[in-house]
Amino acid sequence: MNRISHWIDGAVREGNSGRTAPVFNPATGEQSADVDLASDEEVDSAVATALTALPEWRATSLSRRAEVMFHMRELVDANRKEIASLLTAEHGKVMSDALGEVARGLENIEFACGVPHLLKGGYSEQAATGVDVYSIRQPLGVVAGITPFNFPAMVPMWMFANALACGNTFVLKPSEKDPSASLLMAELLAKAGLPAGCFNVVQGDKVAVDRILDHPDIAAVSFVGSTPIAKYVYERGTTAGKRVQALGGAKNHMLVLPDADLDMAADAAVSAGYGSAGERCMAVSVLVAVESIADELVGKISDRIATIKVGPGSEPDNEMGPLITGEHRDRVAGYVERASGAGAEVVVDGRDGGDGGNGDGFFLNPSLLDKVAPGMEAYDDEIFGPVLSVVRVESYDDGLELINANPYGNGVALFTRDGGVAREFQFDVNVGMVGINVPIPVPVSYYSFGGWKASLFGDNHMYGPEGINFYTRAKVVTSRWPDPRTSAVDLGFPETR
Repeated sequence: MNRISHWIDGAVREGNSGRTAPVFNPATGEQSADVDLASDEEVDSAVATALTALPEWRATSLSRRAEVMFHMRELVDANRKEIASLLTAEHGKVMSDALGEVARGLENIEFACGVPHLLKGGYSEQAATGVDVYSIRQPLGVVAGITPFNFPAMVPMWMFANALACGNTFVLKPSEKDPSASLLMAELLAKAGLPAGCFNVVQGDKVAVDRILDHPDIAAVSFVGSTPIAKYVYERGTTAGKRVQALGGAKNHMLVLPDADLDMAADAAVSAGYGSAGERCMAVSVLVAVESIADELVGKISDRIATIKVGPGSEPDNEMGPLITGEHRDRVAGYVERASGAGAEVVVDGRDGGDGGNGDGFFLNPSLLDKVAPGMEAYDDEIFGPVLSVVRVESYDDGLELINANPYGNGVALFTRDGGVAREFQFDVNVGMVGINVPIPVPVSYYSFGGWKASLFGDNHMYGPEGINFYTRAKVVTSRWPDPRTSAVDLGFPETR
């Protein structure tokens, strides 16, 4: 059995806690590895290593840090298929989706390559007579990232690229469900020239998470996961005096108006609802259809579902792979099972057909629920699987009210041909990321990613400009150099004139 361990001080370090967890191939249901689960002492070792490496890395010139990021960019680009293959083997997503994940993560490394420009401060000459004032941004110190199973390569790149480029050292705690990509990224960073100790990986579970949140030498924590855990991470981390950005769950709505291109909307709903088996925080999980076009739109979506090829992600013709675990598959299937009893109509039942000929893998075919309403668990809960719910409304205003009343505010999409309505929607909707005829509005790397309401705990969104701000703090320097012509004792409060 393959053993997946930690990465500390520039090398693989086998765990000694005596605790491990199984890693599965979701397409077969077979265990492929054991992953070590870190103890408090092993987390402490990684943090101590990062703290020791910090002074030298912080003092490294901006041009050298950028050079390391450029090298990392080239190495990730050259190893796209190897990284994607690990994602497919441990997460289950199809290869095209895995390659897309790597590409979007790579964008964030490319953004971090511009760190010399991104860290430029401001300068005011002669703010007072003989006095200059300028601002600079400096790294926080040792920072940590706690990342989810659904994007085991992209989300760590969201975090460590900016954090390292800004002069921090980094401790990553990846998901124990698909941990191999973290070690490959550690190896690539070492090859890129990052000094040993600047990037460390501790595999683990709640024990490692809690120690990271409590550790006095960790200055900041970035987290992506479900809303209950995000809230826990934020509250515990900030109680310990840390800066925390904790991205939580989602219930992303897609509002379709009567003037929309319904074929385009149906294509988008199927792509965004069932891509990666619905295991995306930006997946469309609720389609809000104005009543006059609801029947036609539901029919078009149902027709498209029938053509989706479900199977192992390693086979190139498949479009949707398995879910991450058997337990999660059964949980998602339970929502479909209980939907009709709650008053919804099960248009397409993903439980039909069993495993689709895929043996013991964790497969569940796409499901479509119609006439769903708030108060039903299929609407209220983040299902995080291949289940698309249709809520019918009478008008645009009703749809907007429904979306704004939802406790989540991660992503939203509007499909329409009316530019005026689109502008009104982006102005009025209380959601952090908005797509106009774009079903998955994940921002490009030079903007920032983050939701509103229960989808984000903390003040900063992730990556992009707000990522730079999160991993640095501002310092303002007021300076005056001795001038014997003007020097004199003055006990008054200094005035800026």
